[in-house]
Amino acid sequence: MSTTYIFILGDSEISLWGLSGRERLQRIVASLKQVCLIDNPAAIPADAPALLLRADHLYDARVITALVQLQEEMLLMSLTAIPVALRSTGKNLPSLLESIRNANISALSGIQQYTLQDLQVGIQQTLKKKESPFVLPINAAQRKALEWELFAGSYKGVTDLVTKWLWPVPAFWVTHLCVRWKITPNQVTFLSLLLAVLAGWAFWYGHYASGLVMGWLMTFLDTVDGKLARVTLTSSRLGDVMDHGLDIIHPPLWYLAWGVGLATTAYPLADLEFLAWLMFAGYVGGRICEGLFEFWLAPFTLFIWQRIDSFNRLITARRNPNLILMTSCWLAGRPDIGLLLVVGWHAVSTLFLAWRVILAWLTRRREGRLTSWMEGIDPLQDRQQLAVRVFTRVPLAEQNVQNARTDTHS
Repeated sequence: MSTTYIFILGDSEISLWGLSGRERLQRIVASLKQVCLIDNPAAIPADAPALLLRADHLYDARVITALVQLQEEMLLMSLTAIPVALRSTGKNLPSLLESIRNANISALSGIQQYTLQDLQVGIQQTLKKKESPFVLPINAAQRKALEWELFAGSYKGVTDLVTKWLWPVPAFWVTHLCVRWKITPNQVTFLSLLLAVLAGWAFWYGHYASGLVMGWLMTFLDTVDGKLARVTLTSSRLGDVMDHGLDIIHPPLWYLAWGVGLATTAYPLADLEFLAWLMFAGYVGGRICEGLFEFWLAPFTLFIWQRIDSFNRLITARRNPNLILMTSCWLAGRPDIGLLLVVGWHAVSTLFLAWRVILAWLTRRREGRLTSWMEGIDPLQDRQQLAVRVFTRVPLAEQNVQNARTDTHS
């Protein structure tokens, strides 16, 4: 694949999450392979593929990736019929650039026009969701809506019930504060790590109230750091390792510490060692089931295979659902029952995941391949389906189209 030269035209009148349209495009392009950002379109080699992007629009990163991968000359039109991107060759780009600058659309009539639907962007595997790609004009009137679009777009579609329904609004405003105060995602992750250690220490000595406060704050910041990294395009290898490593390691250590802390209460558990082994077996077993599915049976996560798997992810034995059990039992004055429920819920969840893996293996043997339920749905047209309403959203661009159609018919 030859290098694609990218030229960014103009800039936006406002910033979103602290970045102008040009700065955001520069960071997106910097993350791509086989591309070269250039300031002078005349310096592009004559036969080299060239891509022009307008910085007064907000781009879904998947759109830019798709444009880089294309081979033919084309003009990408927005939903409002504005040319927002142009792919050509180095020798043609300067003259075509002038046509776009002068709004001379007739001079571009000979170029094949694409819409976002023509790019055929599919499921976002890492975020476990399916959403339509977008290219939206950046303007002051739409600033809050555009920032919410970027924030909501950084959220996983399939996740636990706390992350999905409790954290988004407060996380949006805390992420704003982080941008304003120039706090980096890695700094938020480091604070999460510190709180995770302190919460475990508090549980170990039976200080459940303070431990739960720090634990819930840690889970909240675990949401904030990822969203902050995505909306500001400041993800780093170190931050990714710290974040995911922390997510994997600390939950079983919390549960163990909780059990040890029961010795300071009126409800110590004599068979704590046995329960700890059961808990670790359930925790590791669940992770193994997820890994077997993704690396052996399908190129996507187990939780987006069928609708039941997505609903199961809301409550499966991960940290946040388990924290609900622990907090509820502490409030009821029985922290010992909290640990018993966590151990039991790990066992139930792991058995369910194991059954799903076996069923997936049998299905693949019979049908040849597995497909995600998200591949067959349209997030806009299929909103009458419960799973579609719960695990997908209508992007801002689609909302604007719907509103325009409503206004026209009325």
